[in-house]
Amino acid sequence: MPHAQFDPTARQALAVTAIDAKTRKDLTWQQLADAAGLSVAFVTAALLGQHALPESAAKAVAELLGLDEDAVLLLQTIPTRGSIPGGIPTDPTIYRFHEMLQVYGTTLKALVHEQFGDGIISAINFKLDVRKVADPEGGERAVITLDGKYLPTRPF
Repeated sequence: MPHAQFDPTARQALAVTAIDAKTRKDLTWQQLADAAGLSVAFVTAALLGQHALPESAAKAVAELLGLDEDAVLLLQTIPTRGSIPGGIPTDPTIYRFHEMLQVYGTTLKALVHEQFGDGIISAINFKLDVRKVADPEGGERAVITLDGKYLPTRPF
C-alpha cells in the first residue's frame, strides 16, 4: 500500500546520505538508474527526494549505495515535493532555469495555449531528458527536453 510523507526532513536527510554514498562509491546517476531500471531523470529526482521509487527499484538502488532497509522503505514513500524553498533560488544553475522561465514563461504559455487550448502540461505524466551536444561554433550545448502530457481544462 502506498504511504505519503508530510515532513520532508527525512527525505532530505536521505538525499544527503544517498549523495554521500554515490560520491564515495564513485557512481553516476546513470549507473543508479540502470540498477533501478528507470530513467536517469526519474531516479535522480527520486534520490533527491522528489519521487517515490517502486519497491524493486528502491531495493536495487539501496543495495548499490549500501543503504539500509529503512532507506528502502523511505524511498518508496510519496514525498512532499518541491525543492526550491523560499522564493528566488541562489544556486547559479537553478537560478538560470528560474531566469529562463522569467524571460520565456509567458512565451511558452502563449505558444502552448495557441497550439493546445486552455489547460496545463503535466509534471506527473512527464519525461525529462538532458543531453550534451557539440556546438557548431565551438564548445558544448545543453539540450533539455521537457515532455509532458497536455491536460485540457474541462468545464464542470
